[in-house]
Amino acid sequence: MTEVTKDLNMSVVKAFSILEVFTSEQKKWGVSELAKRIGYNKTTTFRLLRTLEYLGAVQKDKDDKYILGLKLFELGNEVSIYKSLRYMSSLPLENIAKEITETIHFGVLENQKVLYLNKAESPLGLKVSTQIGSYQDAYCSALGKVLLAYMSEAELQVYFKTIELVPRTTFTKVDEEALRNELKKIKAQRYALDMEELELGLICIAIPVFNPQGEVIAAISASGPSSRFKQEKVNDYLDILFRGSKQLESQLIDFN
Repeated sequence: MTEVTKDLNMSVVKAFSILEVFTSEQKKWGVSELAKRIGYNKTTTFRLLRTLEYLGAVQKDKDDKYILGLKLFELGNEVSIYKSLRYMSSLPLENIAKEITETIHFGVLENQKVLYLNKAESPLGLKVSTQIGSYQDAYCSALGKVLLAYMSEAELQVYFKTIELVPRTTFTKVDEEALRNELKKIKAQRYALDMEELELGLICIAIPVFNPQGEVIAAISASGPSSRFKQEKVNDYLDILFRGSKQLESQLIDFN
């Protein structure tokens, strides 16, 4: 061991050696094939992958193989996937806001919370107290409930074990079974409502955003005062939101 390497944390070195084998030619790895590729035993490789998964550096795909996680893109300043998504979403959100005349939010699920990536203000002047880059609880927001609805059962189990269901208003649902039933309904109808569950006087409606592979990667919501919300206009709101999401999704075709 050289003078340079003797002070290094070898677990970190091993972790980076794993990340380096993810390339444009080989974007996904199973535990056994990865262990064989990097020369570590399967147990060590699995332990390193689980740690990287916990940190968001890798994640599992639908085939139960590991791919690079969004945390790396977030940290990669100039090539951040979030920056790219924010840039691509700006015009669609502005178009939705003009037509629906409410505040529009665009967010993803990160660390079990909704991360607001972008926002278009209501042309009617109503200000919703959210900041781009801030986080919000998922279980009581329309954006969050849409994103939770498309989680796998295993992911939902982890979610409900990780978070505490705390009432934000008198309308917040804090019963796990009731929330799970609502999530099933949301997935079936492809939209979620927040009926003053996050903030009194505020109603939100949200829909999913899909990538070209048919996976939900984000959500779009419209937020406005309960005094303006009309239940009979839900389909009108959805038509506008879905047109905006299609505009955004069309830009994702060439997005990697």
